[in-house]
Amino acid sequence: MKRTLIVLFGLAAVTAGCAWVSLYASYQGFRDPVIVDFAKGTSTRTMAEELERNGVIRYGWQFLLARALRPNTRLQAGEYRFARADTPANILSRIARGDVFFYEVVVPEGSNIFDIAAIVGRYDFLSAAAFLRAARDPALIRDLAPHAPTLEGYLFPATYRITRSTSVKQLCAMMTAQFRKHWRELQAGRPQQTPVNDAVTLASLVEKETGQALERPIVASVYENRLRKGMTLDCDPTTIYAALLDERYRGTIYRSDLNSNNAYNTYRHAGLPPGPIANPGVASLQAALMPAETDYLYFVAKADGSGEHQFSETIAQHNVAVQQYRRATNQQPDPPPAPPKQHRRQRRRK
Repeated sequence: MKRTLIVLFGLAAVTAGCAWVSLYASYQGFRDPVIVDFAKGTSTRTMAEELERNGVIRYGWQFLLARALRPNTRLQAGEYRFARADTPANILSRIARGDVFFYEVVVPEGSNIFDIAAIVGRYDFLSAAAFLRAARDPALIRDLAPHAPTLEGYLFPATYRITRSTSVKQLCAMMTAQFRKHWRELQAGRPQQTPVNDAVTLASLVEKETGQALERPIVASVYENRLRKGMTLDCDPTTIYAALLDERYRGTIYRSDLNSNNAYNTYRHAGLPPGPIANPGVASLQAALMPAETDYLYFVAKADGSGEHQFSETIAQHNVAVQQYRRATNQQPDPPPAPPKQHRRQRRRK
């Protein structure tokens, strides 16, 4: 009897030792990376079963044993990605610290709500239509910009980390929070002279007109000078945005777009449009807050492919610059426009 007890004790010890060792032995029962999603409230047993079923651990009891050895550990819900061999002990630690898998949503500077909706729509757990609905509700920035018609302009362009449980409303909240952060930094030590919506709207025009950092304050000065003189801004990107709002943009600007009565069409309506037409980055926001001091009223793209522009103070200078651009790009001239509505950019098609 005594010998039997010794044998049983020895076997138990060996079994326990093997079980202990197995907690620190790496295992990979999958070929391609796998993602395991644990909903809130998932039990430890269910987690163990899912990990075993996906080949993350060899046996479910290994995870249960690791959990038993750390009874006070709180396991975090979320989506976990497993790409290489690992031990049951390490896997428990990952879930305990909430090392969840994040998707990265990259929003480039100058993206509008339609662009962002298209980006969001690439994820099977988010809806482009739902994002547009959320972005059209300005409640998130109403205290800061009471006259903003939508969240356009306040969805700061950056890279955002989200999970499958992130909603479009939560994403909008993350983006507007990032805008607030940068806006506070830009406003530090400066008196608030321009209404926020006006400043962000001007910044969005600057963002869409030039990608050249040194030109942004100059472009801002052109619009400020035109506003001061009561001239229409004649900003092509606003015409495009108006066509997008009307769901009739066809990839280029047509005469019908220039004649549109949409409030965002700055060829027909003087002053700034009702709100931003895109989401500007820090450089364009700064340019709108601190435009250069110039007498420029016009600008047209240079034909050298540099992305730079030729700025002019008078319509005569501007017409020369336009003709130079046309000759360099072999474009046929338009009939001469009637002042003061001079078209600075030559993008439209008859």
